[in-house]
Amino acid sequence: MNRAVATLFRLKLSFLNGVAAVAGYLLFPAAIETIPLCAAFGGVFLLTVGGSAANQIMERNLDARMVRTRLRPLPNGDLTVSQATVIAAAAIIPGLFLLTAVGGWMPALLGAAALCWYLAVYTPLKIRTALALPVGALCGAFPPLIGWCLAGGQPGDYRAITLAGLLFLWQVPHFWLFQRRHAADYRQAGIPLLNSQGPLSGYSAFFWLWMGALCVAALLLPAFGLIERPGALWYILFPVPIVFLSMFRSGSLLFPYINCFPLLVTLLLVIQKLN
Repeated sequence: MNRAVATLFRLKLSFLNGVAAVAGYLLFPAAIETIPLCAAFGGVFLLTVGGSAANQIMERNLDARMVRTRLRPLPNGDLTVSQATVIAAAAIIPGLFLLTAVGGWMPALLGAAALCWYLAVYTPLKIRTALALPVGALCGAFPPLIGWCLAGGQPGDYRAITLAGLLFLWQVPHFWLFQRRHAADYRQAGIPLLNSQGPLSGYSAFFWLWMGALCVAALLLPAFGLIERPGALWYILFPVPIVFLSMFRSGSLLFPYINCFPLLVTLLLVIQKLN
């Protein structure tokens, strides 16, 4: 049962979303307060695990057709739809309550909007068009905005938007490389994929364009003074492995490095805040 719930929650992905919310909180120029910081991580984490459970309820028949997902708790019969629904609600409701209790209506509204976008827009769209991938990537822009608001900022601030935009751009190659790894499985299930094949190092021109945008956006943080010296001198090296690994077609290394990118940014923000 515990293993089934852990699979339902997709803990690694949920953890990364919580980390992104912490990054947004740390970006705000104010002293760290324990309760809002924990609420940023905890609230977004709960919404993400609840959203993951709701997504697997909606896609249980699709999951049953793929080798990668057919052993998930719903298609495998470890959990019923009713049980999964209760579990999803038991995560989403406390998540929204936590964000509201600590940060007011704005963080909760952003969290609810991200959840609705993920379930009502991206989930049904991904079986219809490959363009669902960048559409769904918008969900990744919400966690840093939630963290920023919990720290006392407004979601329209250019500093929060810059970080949110960076994580939006990060989501596409992250999931694109994941889809590329499991392409045969996705095609068998009838899910349309963006074409990532091309003559240049095995990647399409669109892939290179998106990766270039990600690297440029990453450099906006030190350019706008959001990451200050001496951390900025180290930070500008972060995009270098992305370019290097892409050019040498090291997909097995590029994928885990892309996954770690939000962690690296958050870690640098932690170090900058403590100094």
